[in-house]
Amino acid sequence: MKTRVTELLGTRYPIVQGGMQWVGTAELASAVSNAGALGILTALTQPTPEALRAEVRRCREMTDKPFGVNLTILPKIDPVPYDEYLQAALEEGVKVIETAGRSPEPYMPLIKAAGAKVIHKCTSVRHSVKAEQVGCDAVSVDGFECAGHPGEDDVPNLVLIPAAAAKLSVPIIASGGIGNGAQMAAAFALGAEGINMGTRFMATREAPIHENLKRAIVAGDERSTALVYRTLRNTARIYRNQIAEQVLAIESREGPTDFKEIQPLVAGTRGRDAAVRGGDVDGGVWTAGMVMGVIDDIPSCAELIERLVADARAAADRSTRLLG
Repeated sequence: MKTRVTELLGTRYPIVQGGMQWVGTAELASAVSNAGALGILTALTQPTPEALRAEVRRCREMTDKPFGVNLTILPKIDPVPYDEYLQAALEEGVKVIETAGRSPEPYMPLIKAAGAKVIHKCTSVRHSVKAEQVGCDAVSVDGFECAGHPGEDDVPNLVLIPAAAAKLSVPIIASGGIGNGAQMAAAFALGAEGINMGTRFMATREAPIHENLKRAIVAGDERSTALVYRTLRNTARIYRNQIAEQVLAIESREGPTDFKEIQPLVAGTRGRDAAVRGGDVDGGVWTAGMVMGVIDDIPSCAELIERLVADARAAADRSTRLLG
């Protein structure tokens, strides 16, 4: 399968594993890359830039295929040494950097000097256009269906992808709500040349999360997510559990939301320790997308990717027959 995305990434298939906090480790990234797609290490899952450097080396021991590093740039109370994380990845020879959050423009000279490619995740057409203007090599267009931060425009991919395709010349990677081959074929029909999957890769055997979370994803459906932080204009889509319901109850009160009241519930370490490590699905906040509605098993990454590609080709053939 050859598109501008496979040529850009050096992969067999135009499929990218999304950068996911606590999930994007060498175990998952290497398995995805070995299966012919692009695995992604999540930089900020590692506690320090040096730890990221070690994780890159560990991933390279597990695969000789291309993989990338995700760097999500967000305002934080405690400053994050983004430059140092990026430098660590580039010095270790990583050639694909996936950026998210704020514009990667300040980091572009450093990335380009290292000969690396940049994929920037965008939740709107205007941000996608800006990403191309500052030199990004591809844009990962994130529809409203996605896990994590879908932006504030609430535009699903059925509209967002073709709207972006009409404005961009760089390749588009469709992200959000994609979990099977028919959806991959649909994304291509809408103007994308690759896909990005996060939640679907969480429900694989190699994903470094507790089996309880994987089973919860399989048992969930398209209604099993919650949109929190809406009152704070920082919307996030998470798995709908007891913590999510508590946050929603606080946000539904009259008057402005005090984040200090929510903060103990949504602490990242609580989500990591209780849900990812301990297996308590209700113990903390963890992200998941509406794509749960089409996930019904926990395959290996290789099984998933081969099935996805075969089903995408079958869906494309079926559409061709229907269109005469």
